[in-house]
Amino acid sequence: MFSVPSPWLSRRPCSHRRLVGLAVLCAAFVSVNSHAQQQALTLDQALRAAQDRSRQLVAQDSAASASREMAIAAGQLPDPTLKAGINNLPINGPDRFSLTRDFMTMRSIGLAQEITRSDKLKARSARFDREAETAEAARAVALADLRRDTAKAWLDRYYQERMLDVLRTQRAEASLQIEAADSSYRGGRGSQADVFAARSAVALIDDHIRQTERQVVTAKTKLMRWVGVDANQALGSPPPVNAVRLDTAALEGQLAHHPQIALMVKQEEMARADADIAQSNKRADWSVELMYSQRGPAYSNMVSVNVSIPLQFDQKNRQDRDLAAKLAVVEQMRAQREEATREHVAETLSWLQEWQSDRDRLAHYDSELIVLVAERTRAAMAAYRGGSGALSAVLDARRMEIDTRMDRLRLEMEAAALWAQLEYLIPPGHEATDMARPVNALEK
Repeated sequence: MFSVPSPWLSRRPCSHRRLVGLAVLCAAFVSVNSHAQQQALTLDQALRAAQDRSRQLVAQDSAASASREMAIAAGQLPDPTLKAGINNLPINGPDRFSLTRDFMTMRSIGLAQEITRSDKLKARSARFDREAETAEAARAVALADLRRDTAKAWLDRYYQERMLDVLRTQRAEASLQIEAADSSYRGGRGSQADVFAARSAVALIDDHIRQTERQVVTAKTKLMRWVGVDANQALGSPPPVNAVRLDTAALEGQLAHHPQIALMVKQEEMARADADIAQSNKRADWSVELMYSQRGPAYSNMVSVNVSIPLQFDQKNRQDRDLAAKLAVVEQMRAQREEATREHVAETLSWLQEWQSDRDRLAHYDSELIVLVAERTRAAMAAYRGGSGALSAVLDARRMEIDTRMDRLRLEMEAAALWAQLEYLIPPGHEATDMARPVNALEK
């Protein structure tokens, strides 16, 4: 083994082959970098992937389809009933078990049909239509939850990785402080305690790095729950989170399209459909039966026609009570919907206020806090290098800068999570027309 002096390398002429090799390497680097950018997982791609692989949406689609099929079936008359039998068969005497010798013995076959009124059939069919609409509303709830949770998982991973980048950058700068402390100690200008203090600061940053790396892995796992193996890709640029589609002046009207409220509206309509069925049951259905009876060859054959009518003698304690119970359920669903609407309005308003407060605090961090801690670190470093400052002041300033930058990222992550909560409150296609105007700040 031997080493070639660097001056000899600098005087060696650069050949054409080496230039071509350098060009190929640069082109390969650009190509790999471009491919990596194309493979980056953006938030929109994550939302599409989560929606494509969701089985909950498929389940709700199947539930709606089943109810639609039941709505058609419920609108049809009941199946007719085929009847067959032997009437008045002797079991003793000279004509026992004979089908033809006794004039009363008959072999009968008949057909019975329950006649259900059209308004009752329509009420039953409408009830399953409401059930299908309820399943579709439940699908909208599942879609809104899926998009919100996917966005929060994506943003959580993004900001955890940004925190890791900040710590690694600060770790590299703190490592230089160890070298400076070692040089000062060997030169007799510093103490050994300064060296240990600098190494302790780096060790503390290393511990924070390991903790944040674990949080990044956890965030990837949460994102994988929604998007699958695509969660292992690098993340693209985050979406702008400085505007939401909600307006505090028309919040109650906008939240009328909230999936949970829309689901409760459909549940109320389904309860109303049950009440309509109970109302139609106050008029009983008739049954008609036609029977043909065959006797022995010496006797005439017979035809019978029967009509059955249920007698509702105690309607006030049966049908009326059933109707009253169904109407009470309708009132219950209405009251629950109104209460839920108030709760959603208050909750969403608090989210809007908290999101705006976080944005104001972020502006304060960027304009003052981050600038001040960075200036303090630079001033402490300059004083230490000039011999007029202590290493402890440098370490304290750097520790405060790291904490401030991490606090700022945590605040930004919190604001982004609130943005996702507000942005994906209502899934696409369910917005009110007055939600088209985005706002950048709350109206105060």
